[in-house]
Amino acid sequence: MTDLPNRPSTLGASVRPEDEPADRTSVGTLLGDISKDLTTLLRQEIDLAKAEARQSAIRAGSGIGMFGGAAVAGLLFLVFLSVAGWWALGGVIGRGWSGLVVAGIWAVVAVILALVGRAQLKKINGLPETTETVKKIPPALKGQERTGDTTTGSQRIEEHR
Repeated sequence: MTDLPNRPSTLGASVRPEDEPADRTSVGTLLGDISKDLTTLLRQEIDLAKAEARQSAIRAGSGIGMFGGAAVAGLLFLVFLSVAGWWALGGVIGRGWSGLVVAGIWAVVAVILALVGRAQLKKINGLPETTETVKKIPPALKGQERTGDTTTGSQRIEEHR
C-alpha cells in the first residue's frame, strides 16, 4: 500500500463544511438582493413608461395644436365664403336680404348640428357595468352575495368594443 500522510480519500466522500467557500451568502441575503433588484427593475420600467408617455403626450399635443389651427382656418374659410355669398346674392336681391339669407342658412346648420349632437349625447349610457359591480362590493365584502359571473373586467371591455 502507499503511504499518503493524512490525505483523505475523495472517492465517495462528502464535502465537509470546512471545504466550502467562505464567501457563501445566506438565503436571506439572496432574497434581499432579489428584492432590491426587482425594485430597481420596476423603477426603471416606471421611468421608461413615464418617458414614453411624456413623448406621446408631446406628439399628441402637437397634433391637437395642428387640429386647432385647421379649425381656425376652416372657420375663416366659412366666414369668407359667407361674405362672398352675401355679396353675390346682394347683386340679385339686395345686400340686406342677402345678409338675412346667409344668416338663415347658418341658423339652419346650427340647429341641425345641435339636434344631432343632442341625439348623440342621449345615446351615452354612462358606466352601467361599473355601477352594477360597485353596488355589489359592500354585500360581497360582508359575504352576503356570491355571484356566478366569472368574466373579468377586461373581458367585458372587449365585449363592448
